Amino acid sequence: MARIPSMVSKRPLVGIGAVVLKGAAGAERVLLIRRAKAPREGTWSLPGGRQRHGETVREAAMREVREETGIEVEIVALLDVVDSLTRDSTGAVTYHYTLVDFLAEWRAGEAQAGDDAAEAIWADPRALERYDVWDETLRMVALALERRG
Repeated sequence: MARIPSMVSKRPLVGIGAVVLKGAAGAERVLLIRRAKAPREGTWSLPGGRQRHGETVREAAMREVREETGIEVEIVALLDVVDSLTRDSTGAVTYHYTLVDFLAEWRAGEAQAGDDAAEAIWADPRALERYDVWDETLRMVALALERRG
């Protein structure tokens, strides 16, 4: 029987993400990061990462945003829970994250890459196609804008 590589978990990992908005309705910007590590290394996404043992999902969201971008946020609402599956060339699942995504509002700080982020930017949420983000990211941002209303 083949040995499973150490990066492969037999259970989903809990990942936390945040759609961080800044600015007035209609002119708001959304915080994006370019991932510096696998999975999805080099791609643009929402800030986020793994939840730590003993940490609430809201605490994890605030910590991940702060570590990856230097931004302080207020968690406003739960948006949705989605699965992210990454497969290798044979179709085997190499990463399985259960992602808990929140709507968050910027409170302080300047966007700068840190921790697992290669870049951090404020982007126009109506022009995210140019960043080639995951379809679920587009859906979460649209849901955040709708909920923020």
